[in-house]
Amino acid sequence: MTTKNVDLTDFGFVRAAAVAPVLALADPATNAQRIAGHLRQLADQHVSIALFPELCLTGYTCEDLFFSTGLHHAVRRALTTVSEATDRIVAVVGAPWRAPDGRLFNAAVVVAGGRIRGVVPKQIQPNYGEFYERRWFASGADVDLPVEDPDFGEFRLGCNQLFRAGAIHFGIEICEDLWAPRPPGIEQCLAGAELVLNPSASPEHIAKADFRRSLVHMASARGVSGYLYAGCGPMESTKDVVYGGHLLAFENGKALGESDRFSMDARTLVTEFDVERLHHDRAQNTTFAQSPRPGDYRRIRALDENPGLKTLTREIEPHPFVPDDEARLEARAREIMHIQATGLARRALASGADRLVLGLSGGLDSTLAFLVCLEALEKLERDPDRLHALTLPGPATSEHTLTSARRLAAAANVRLKEIPIHAAVRQHLEDLEHETRDDVVFENAQARERTQILFNYGNKSGGIVVGTGSLSELALGWCTYNADHMASYNVNAGVPKTMIRYLVRWYAGNRAGTALSEVLNRILETPVSPELLPAEEGRIAQHTEQIIGPYELHDFFLFHFMRNGARPTKIYHLACLAFDGLYPPAEIHRWLLTFVRRFFSQQFKRTTLPAGPKVGTITLSPRGDWRMPDEATAEGVLAELESIDPG
Repeated sequence: MTTKNVDLTDFGFVRAAAVAPVLALADPATNAQRIAGHLRQLADQHVSIALFPELCLTGYTCEDLFFSTGLHHAVRRALTTVSEATDRIVAVVGAPWRAPDGRLFNAAVVVAGGRIRGVVPKQIQPNYGEFYERRWFASGADVDLPVEDPDFGEFRLGCNQLFRAGAIHFGIEICEDLWAPRPPGIEQCLAGAELVLNPSASPEHIAKADFRRSLVHMASARGVSGYLYAGCGPMESTKDVVYGGHLLAFENGKALGESDRFSMDARTLVTEFDVERLHHDRAQNTTFAQSPRPGDYRRIRALDENPGLKTLTREIEPHPFVPDDEARLEARAREIMHIQATGLARRALASGADRLVLGLSGGLDSTLAFLVCLEALEKLERDPDRLHALTLPGPATSEHTLTSARRLAAAANVRLKEIPIHAAVRQHLEDLEHETRDDVVFENAQARERTQILFNYGNKSGGIVVGTGSLSELALGWCTYNADHMASYNVNAGVPKTMIRYLVRWYAGNRAGTALSEVLNRILETPVSPELLPAEEGRIAQHTEQIIGPYELHDFFLFHFMRNGARPTKIYHLACLAFDGLYPPAEIHRWLLTFVRRFFSQQFKRTTLPAGPKVGTITLSPRGDWRMPDEATAEGVLAELESIDPG
């Protein structure tokens, strides 16, 4: 397998589109021609499923024209035109449909392979405010009728239908169905639909778009599903209301895309839904997995195979833990800091501790822990002098980080106790008859000496030791067992490295005074290092990211491995898309191998983690989100990865 010939459908991606075409009101022939044109273009773009708005063949605002026999004959001819454009794609179009028993339904017609595969009637007819649907349409709730149509063959008219397009099953709810107290889309998801489609005619008014977006957002989250929404556009009648042509796509609570509104031209939203991710989330979410299943849904094959995908239209975020806009980042930073500080404050109260003891290295992680300590003390209405910061310079400490630690404490008016560990480490190594200064014994002796001092100082001062290690370090096992691996409470245990950098930057710009802000920015510019090998002329000798790889890559790997349950080959190809132009495929491949090896081999450290707060959707606590045997082997995963040719 190479990056050049990969088919992303092999990893569960299915491309779908929502379209708000330019409407010709009460003119099904023109609408069908326009829809057919969209279908051919979308098929050329490897789209599997195309969704069009409610009653798009006629227009939603036809009113009493829905009773016209001529309009219904025109709709049937229009469906023939649409079906001729569906040899490579599934189309879902809105149309009035007359049942053999005389009832008229507001329906979604599923067309694929040149014929109708099923008709789904709308279940809830709004009859309030500007809506008057019960004048024209019957409810489709509980309808399940066989149809033998002279023009379109055999299919069913009913709500209890799911349609399969290659790897994905979809259900349909129509406009008001989503607004109902019991939306049918949830039943469809429990019956096996990974995607819910909603052809809609939702008029605009102030704040309606926000409410609509929230409904779609929550429907996708509650159903652990994809949700695709297509609303009618401005060419509907504007006699009393205006339609905006709103298009939305969500996947298990995450926005995949949204159109602008009020365009007089056609609008199309194309995205991909990740079926593998949804299957993972549904298996992991025991509330969803254990919910009763409806047993009477029929599954109809609409498309045998999804067209291949060489790339994706949906954005693959290179920094999935970090919000991509400043407003969201500020809100997220405040929330994380509150969670960390509240967790630490509660822990201090429970332990009866009067003080917080922190090892301050002058690096990024201990700096964030330092700031969290200040916030926790403020929450407890205690003075900053209850924070006892210790800096413990040793054989490998650089002058740069030592200076940063001193300046940080001074800027926050916190007393810093400096305890050099050179003599203690030297004596310890002599006792072990160990003379080497560049091996794991030399490195770990320093880390364990520091931890010993911190805990013993905690006993002396009546304090608890605050841990500093990040989520990223725990994933990689980049910590010394029973040294910086251990604490009374680790406030950073749920925060990945990429987010720590942003949190410190946010604090510098929003919470810190001038002096503190200056030293925080100095620390942000310092290379990440464990500082366990001798400094070179006072400068940092070890650069973590040169040894184990860039943290932004490892955080990407961690997110997709744990949050999405992705296999490493999928993670690799997603990383190639996300970091295109930043890292060559060979480098991504190299560091992904490192991640897998270390993640599996270092589980024993995570099995014995101290307590610490969960702040995001991922934690490695053995009491929380992640339980894994220490002895698990990575051989099978590595073999699959090594079969990739990154060249």
